[in-house]
Amino acid sequence: MTRDSLTRRTVTRRTTIRRDGTRRTMNRHSLTRQAGKIALSALGVLIALVWAFPVYWMLVSAVTPNARLRAVTPTFFPDHFTTRSFARLLGSGSSFWPALRMSLTVTSVAVVVVLVCAFFGALAVSRFQFRGRKGFILSVLFIQMLPAEGLFIAQYRLLANAGMLNRVGGIAILYAAAIIPFTVWMLRGFVAGVPAELEEAAMVDGLTRTQAFRRVTLPLLAPGLVASGVYAFLQAWNEFTIALVALPANSSNTLPLWLRGFMTASVARGVDWAQVMAASTLITVPVIILFLVVHHHMTAGVVSGAVKG
Repeated sequence: MTRDSLTRRTVTRRTTIRRDGTRRTMNRHSLTRQAGKIALSALGVLIALVWAFPVYWMLVSAVTPNARLRAVTPTFFPDHFTTRSFARLLGSGSSFWPALRMSLTVTSVAVVVVLVCAFFGALAVSRFQFRGRKGFILSVLFIQMLPAEGLFIAQYRLLANAGMLNRVGGIAILYAAAIIPFTVWMLRGFVAGVPAELEEAAMVDGLTRTQAFRRVTLPLLAPGLVASGVYAFLQAWNEFTIALVALPANSSNTLPLWLRGFMTASVARGVDWAQVMAASTLITVPVIILFLVVHHHMTAGVVSGAVKG
């Protein structure tokens, strides 16, 4: 055997050993990555279960008799299924329907006012340079820092002097005033993300400033408007403390105030938790319907305004 052949065999063995070592190292890294992914997936599933359990418990309690809920042993599955609580809440003469109409009306008015005011505020802050711009931005941040409880007395006296207590307009104004500052910051990010050059290019093509804004910029801002509208809807729909101040009469309750009535009216005989959970489920139904309607439109219009046609 010649020296050249021995050298070639030695090089071949070394190359094979290196390749085997590299493959083993890659296999170990691959197994480590797969184990990490499995661990992260399991952690995500666990967090999701913890997050979803209160909703599941609410639904199970809503279809379980109150006597079974008050038992020492908790019921995690509806072994005594009943819809009696929903029937009592939705039956004739129930106060649910007036409260639902009140909540829908107040929330709709508040959302419209919030979107209009916050939209123009975000445009002013993002697109224009004017005197007092920094002061306006700082005032928006300062308003967010004020505790809502510190304004209750002033708000009540303001509505009482204006004759707006127990009125849709009065409570809608308070809702809008509380929601607008943060909504301005939400829309400001969306407006700043749309280049002004798109409008300028559309104006070069013969459009006026208003037409360029309506055909180019506004479709691009549609996802931001939808997201801000959803945020405003949730804030107004679930608001309790402002409604407690602005709606002192029991005849003009929103749904959160209506839900509180089950707790105060049942103290003597004990809380009917099945009815409370059924009422809580009914309050969440409009929110679920809203998300089912708008979730397809959250990303609609992202590039539609940038297409010339």
